[in-house]
Amino acid sequence: MNKFTLTEDNLHNLKLFGELLKQDENTLINEALEEYFLNAQKRLLEQKFEDEKKQTNLSFDEFWDDVEV
Repeated sequence: MNKFTLTEDNLHNLKLFGELLKQDENTLINEALEEYFLNAQKRLLEQKFEDEKKQTNLSFDEFWDDVEV
């Protein structure tokens, strides 16, 4: 099993929010990681979309330059 190290602030917040939300630390950590991974996936998809958009962003004249009609 992996060993994780949390900062004192994060440990304090886990205890505090666990009491306020009436949830155990494992639930809080898992929910936070799930949200983090969803946001990271969204950022990666947005970046991929922007990269693809840059590759296909031709002006009208650029598109038709080498086309023979």
